[in-house]
Amino acid sequence: MDLKDKLISSFMAFENNVDIEHPVHDVRTEAMKNFEMKGFPSKKEEAWKYTSLKGLEKIDFSIFPKEENALEYRDVKRYFLHEIDTYKIVFIDGIYSSYLSETTHDGVDICLMSSALTKPMYKPVIDVYFNKVASSDESLTSLNTAFSREGAYIYIPKNKIPKKPIEIIHFATGNEASLLLQPRNLIIAEENAELQVIERHQSLTSNDVLSNSVTEIFAAENAIVDYYKIQNDNSKASLIDNTYIDQKSRSVVKIHTFSFGGKLIRNNLNFYQNGERIDSTMKGVTILGEKQHVDHHTLVHHKQPNCESHQDYKGIYGENSTGVFNGKIIVDKIAQKTDAFQQNNNILISDKATINSKPQLEIFADDVKCSHGCTIGQLDEEALFYLQSRGIPKREARALLMYAFANNVLESVRIPELKTRINKLIAKKLGVNLGFNL
Repeated sequence: MDLKDKLISSFMAFENNVDIEHPVHDVRTEAMKNFEMKGFPSKKEEAWKYTSLKGLEKIDFSIFPKEENALEYRDVKRYFLHEIDTYKIVFIDGIYSSYLSETTHDGVDICLMSSALTKPMYKPVIDVYFNKVASSDESLTSLNTAFSREGAYIYIPKNKIPKKPIEIIHFATGNEASLLLQPRNLIIAEENAELQVIERHQSLTSNDVLSNSVTEIFAAENAIVDYYKIQNDNSKASLIDNTYIDQKSRSVVKIHTFSFGGKLIRNNLNFYQNGERIDSTMKGVTILGEKQHVDHHTLVHHKQPNCESHQDYKGIYGENSTGVFNGKIIVDKIAQKTDAFQQNNNILISDKATINSKPQLEIFADDVKCSHGCTIGQLDEEALFYLQSRGIPKREARALLMYAFANNVLESVRIPELKTRINKLIAKKLGVNLGFNL
């Protein structure tokens, strides 16, 4: 039985354990029909031209963990932003860990998707928001929707700001020989609300792990959302991350993606601007080695006038690693006065590393300011020689140039402790200790 057939048969068992009278049941059923029809994406599709899932499809993943596993905080403390106090929503092999978590209902809801999907008090919100921006065109999003049961549920009412940032962390322990995880997150910031979220998927095992994650984010008028994704996993962990953002007038949403490790990572990041004077920002830093593969696919759909979007992705690729960047900006005819910027800069530090970059613009309005660009090159030898002539060893000089290359992405990180943590991760990835922060 191949993975697709196993998932279809497992869905029947899954349905036996959930309330089939619940309105979400019909959503799940339609999603599974969509996945059954489309199957896994292949390289024959333009959007997946440079990323193959064939290797993952051959693995006999466990769909449901057979038993719960516990973790001690001291053993996983380094994966938390422990320098500051945060709310925490933690999952171990897909199962919520109350021991490692800190949730709240004090003026805001920072809790579990399983509660939101089953308790009547959340039904009005679920009916309005659940699966309303996630795309049925993506078969893996449909797969996640079909099995949607657990993840983070965050609801920030009008004019509210949580007392501290929110961490969402998914641990895989290796209890199973290979495990497929499908977390589903729903994040809603009502009018004038504000929040900061840090998300991490972390495997603690050398066993195969695949996370097929979907996050829906809704930012109402004047809402501000800062979302940080830390992707620094081991060589047996793969991640397919689908994030969909619905923005209303004068909202600001910024998503930073730091991709430093993993077997295969695919980031599908989709912004839909449904209002005027919206600001959408996507920034990313990718540093890869070995045979790692990271694929960034971004979409910004400008549907209304007087909006902005900013994309800035930096990539450093070594050894036999592969990078992909495909960024699309769509400007509708009505979306006059749009200001859209997109830039993808890459450095290859190995002759065997590969980057495939494809910026795209589809503009149907005539009064806009739109630009896109891509560069692929190597470190500046003259700059390297200059630093060495000032007494800086070659290895540190190379790292310094790469730090400077990524600087403008890091400067917009609004949590100082997280910025320091990212700096340390970059230094470790580059194999140096520079002794300063950007």
